[in-house]
Amino acid sequence: MATAKIVSGKWTLLVLRDLTTGPRRFTELERSLEGISPRTLSQRLCMLEEEGVLERREFAEVPPRVEYRLTEKGHALVPLIDEMRQYGTRWLLGC
Repeated sequence: MATAKIVSGKWTLLVLRDLTTGPRRFTELERSLEGISPRTLSQRLCMLEEEGVLERREFAEVPPRVEYRLTEKGHALVPLIDEMRQYGTRWLLGC
């Protein structure tokens, strides 16, 4: 149940999917996740950070830059996400 708590919620799996390829800035995630509101994205990122799945990295630049990246705990979720994708492709597409 603890894993389901982390990955549940609309957009969460898509946020994780986007971070599997490397660090992303907020605006990059927002563009990739067409239809997500900035508030929802911010909530998902905060929740995932609190769970230790991703880390927020701030750079001392002007203008300020923030990146989000998966932690080791987050990378451990990648095989689960891949399995869910394969399940959907095999059993749910075309239903």
